[in-house]
Amino acid sequence: MTISFDGRVCVVTGAGNGLGRCHALALAERGAKVVVNDLGGARDGTGASSKAADTVVDEIIKNGGEAFSHGANVTNYEEVVDMIKQTMKRWGRIDVLINNAGILRDKSFSKMELSDFKLVLDVHLMGSVNCTKAVWDIMKEQNYGRIVMTTSSSGLYGNFGQTNYGAAKMGLIGFMNTLVLEGGKYNIHVNALSPTANTRMTEDLLPAPMLDLMTAESVTAGALTLCHDNAPNRTILCCGAGGYAKASIYETDGIFISKKEQTPENVIENWEALTDPTNHKALEAGGKQTEKFIMKAMSALQN
Repeated sequence: MTISFDGRVCVVTGAGNGLGRCHALALAERGAKVVVNDLGGARDGTGASSKAADTVVDEIIKNGGEAFSHGANVTNYEEVVDMIKQTMKRWGRIDVLINNAGILRDKSFSKMELSDFKLVLDVHLMGSVNCTKAVWDIMKEQNYGRIVMTTSSSGLYGNFGQTNYGAAKMGLIGFMNTLVLEGGKYNIHVNALSPTANTRMTEDLLPAPMLDLMTAESVTAGALTLCHDNAPNRTILCCGAGGYAKASIYETDGIFISKKEQTPENVIENWEALTDPTNHKALEAGGKQTEKFIMKAMSALQN
């Protein structure tokens, strides 16, 4: 099986460096027309320059591909809309969106300024919301769309000094889960990539021998897996150093406690049973939890 993006139009945010650059080059190599979006700021989000994005575009064109750059700040919806309008004017459709733009403002929560917390949420979470909103109706109308969110193990599991980053990255999972329900009938697949790679976002966090294993290319293989024609849906794909795994959110089967017995003492007393992972499931939607609890209550009351 060969994955091709011939004729597909792909928008990659944060594509001037690191993972985004690698995603953009790989998509173009496989036939996609690529919008290389990058504000051109530093790792902490300060500054702006078109140089990095323009360099990626030049490389794509030199290799025989089609691309243009756009410096939209993903936190600014009007700028994002302009980018999408230019894309539609040039190529008439948008098939793939990879939400990759991001910044870091790491500090322990007690030392973190709320402005730094909010800025990281604005770029990672609201930036992805803005870009997705701008392409959503286009994808619905053409009955085709592939969207990739970039989450993180910091959001899935936590990481010291990254409350802002972790909150934003976990928020993207909730965003993905609901978009899947709303976009399914329009052939819009939404997935999440949880990467670990040697980029300017991680270059001073790990020792050199480990960073040498963590190539951007190993992550890009996962990114393209999540956005081709036969891509999965609602999948969290973890990639790094040649390792690939799927992360999922499961809920235990749980227990029922009668109305008269619903006290914290009885919840604690039944803790082992309610946390038993036997028969745990990944629920399809939030309403399935309510349905499960009601069915469990009805069954208990009938006995």
